Amino acid sequence: MSDDFLFADEVPEQEQPEQASNLARWKVLVVDDEAEVHAVTKLALSDFSFQGKSLEFISAYSGAEAKALMQQHPDTAIMLLDVVMETDDAGLQVARYIREELMNNHVRIILRTGQPGQAPERQVIVNYDINDYKSKTELTAQKLFTVVMSSLRSYRDILAIDHSRQGLEKIINASADLFSAHSMEQFIDGVLQQLTSILGCNDDALLVTSSLVAGSPGEDTNPEHLIVFAGMGEFEKREGEPVTKVLEQPLLDAFYAALKTRSIVYKENYLVAYCTSKFTHGSLLYVSGLPGQITDSQKKLIELFSQNVQIAYENVQLQHEIEDTQREIVYRLSEAVEHRSIETGNHVKRVAFICYDLAKAYGLPEEEAEKLMFASPLHDVGKVGIPDGILNKPQRLDEREWEVMKTHATIGYDILKNSKRAIIQAGAIIARDHHEKWDGSGYPDGKKGEDIHIYGRIAAIADVYDALRHRRCYKSAWPLEKVVALIESESGKQFDPKLVELFKTRVEKLETILKKYPDSDEDDIR
Repeated sequence: MSDDFLFADEVPEQEQPEQASNLARWKVLVVDDEAEVHAVTKLALSDFSFQGKSLEFISAYSGAEAKALMQQHPDTAIMLLDVVMETDDAGLQVARYIREELMNNHVRIILRTGQPGQAPERQVIVNYDINDYKSKTELTAQKLFTVVMSSLRSYRDILAIDHSRQGLEKIINASADLFSAHSMEQFIDGVLQQLTSILGCNDDALLVTSSLVAGSPGEDTNPEHLIVFAGMGEFEKREGEPVTKVLEQPLLDAFYAALKTRSIVYKENYLVAYCTSKFTHGSLLYVSGLPGQITDSQKKLIELFSQNVQIAYENVQLQHEIEDTQREIVYRLSEAVEHRSIETGNHVKRVAFICYDLAKAYGLPEEEAEKLMFASPLHDVGKVGIPDGILNKPQRLDEREWEVMKTHATIGYDILKNSKRAIIQAGAIIARDHHEKWDGSGYPDGKKGEDIHIYGRIAAIADVYDALRHRRCYKSAWPLEKVVALIESESGKQFDPKLVELFKTRVEKLETILKKYPDSDEDDIR
């Protein structure tokens, strides 16, 4: 096939070429069974540039090869596709494969044919999702330039819309649970994606925070104290790393300048924005791949983002502070009860972590296991209603005293049951059920088997295990072998058999918890 068949002698008008970038190029897949077509296409578009990026040509000489290359290069911007190759409709089958099997709706497909009658334009346009149809005889060099330029603009806009959609989707998904740590990272990631889409830059973006935001007092302008909070592109999955290990020195200098001047530093192709609010300072936003000059409206957008993202971050910090305060109150209340019964406060911490470990082993979801862990310190809160003479009696309780002691389960439940807080509600269940027994011989209600809440069943074995392993006013600490033997003997009686079996497999792990949170007397455990 001659060059004259492909392109007329028309000479394209000289366009002012844009500066091509060596960092990224638009991928163009040329699909034709004649090598001359590939050569002439590359020659005609050799000096093509759009938005600072040149073209990268990929060649396929059959429909089958085109399908394989599209799997390898899903980011192909344009496909120049011949119709008749190994079969009369090979090109059409490629188009159908791309849209229906690869589900790639981004690539712009330009159908080129030397035999228009073989694939009538109206029929092809109606039945196949292609973006342009050209006869090779009408496709001059100038028209090829024009169709590639218009297709790249469409591809760019489709990517921007999809990029924005993905960012918005992340924000919407995160909004349901905005103040959990994982969701906050997802939220920030979504907003970063929206911002890079609106600015028309690439996917490399970064939000970092200083130790000030993480809780350290004072103004922190030391770049060595900056850590990655969220990242995109080359910074993805670098969360929690020091910025000094992520960025080269020129970028670190820009971060330092933005942090020191409390401003937005614009460089040739990136920016570093200082994020602030009326409460705290210390976050920095980095966005790279800026497309030329930033407009005033874009600068205003960046300023608004840098303010609002800091406010969002502070909100999650405040939420975590509230949650931590609630948990600390639970621990300190529980410790007060334990001290009243001449027992160390670390008992409640140990029981909490033992409950969490057994809950995870039992198969409870993370949320339920954590709720049990935070609520379990309240298991004996009802002891505040038990007289000191009974609570701290070193001898065995008589029948009347024992009946009084047993009321602590109901007292604890009554104290906690009307709370609207999930952890306190869980604490009420544990306080009520942790002295019930699997065979129905427990108190206060004589519940049996799975009628006992799983929180109560787990807390029961955790409480007994820890109590036996430590000294109390009425007994000495038991050796591990004796404790394991007792718990095993109570399988199906006091304890849930499944939990007993799990306990036996977890003893080594549970012993490390006891050692990590010892009582004041180091000889308590034998």
